[in-house]
Amino acid sequence: MQSISPQIKVDAVRGYGATVVFCERGEKARQEMADKVAEEEGAIFLSSAQHPDVIAGQGTMAVELLQQVPDLDAIVASVSGGGMVAGICIAAKHIKPSIKIYAGEPINADDCAKSFAAGKRIPLPGPPNTIADGNVASVGYNTWPIIKDYLEDVVTVSEEEIIQATRLMWERVKICIEPSAGTAVAAVLSDKFKAIPKDVKKVGVILSGGNLDIPKIAALF
Repeated sequence: MQSISPQIKVDAVRGYGATVVFCERGEKARQEMADKVAEEEGAIFLSSAQHPDVIAGQGTMAVELLQQVPDLDAIVASVSGGGMVAGICIAAKHIKPSIKIYAGEPINADDCAKSFAAGKRIPLPGPPNTIADGNVASVGYNTWPIIKDYLEDVVTVSEEEIIQATRLMWERVKICIEPSAGTAVAAVLSDKFKAIPKDVKKVGVILSGGNLDIPKIAALF
């Protein structure tokens, strides 16, 4: 796990019986440490975003959502490595081809937005600085082709918008989400999203992520 991982996430992983090995910030350092541990332990590395089975597994949230609310016009989720958004794209578009999928992304970690605008994958140049610590990976080699073909658009949001959206969910909805999930809420509340076609009326927002250190998040509010 990266050295910036919230303590609550570290404690939870240990609580499930896993051994936590720390690495420096950034995708390169994380991959190098994962490869090192895999070699030492004789283990097999499975990407949390790029493995096809993981992508498929994350797509089941779209299946469940559309089973419960079949008349959705759009789904919005935050994006990092892209596994969740890619899985949602595949599942939701299979069930309802007309549905639109949008991604919310911190403007401080906007590789997906830049890639989408350029039509080619543009990874982050280094570890980004954002409160949404679950959104610090670049869209990957397996998820990018899916996102490129099926995503409607990427909505970038500021750090202040993420904080306010996260606070809104805590205060009004009584759901303790982390800022990474708040990124999706912030995207829906943004002026850019409000300007989308009027036929998009019913929107499902994926709230994925509740790992946060209470004192740190409370200090932001």
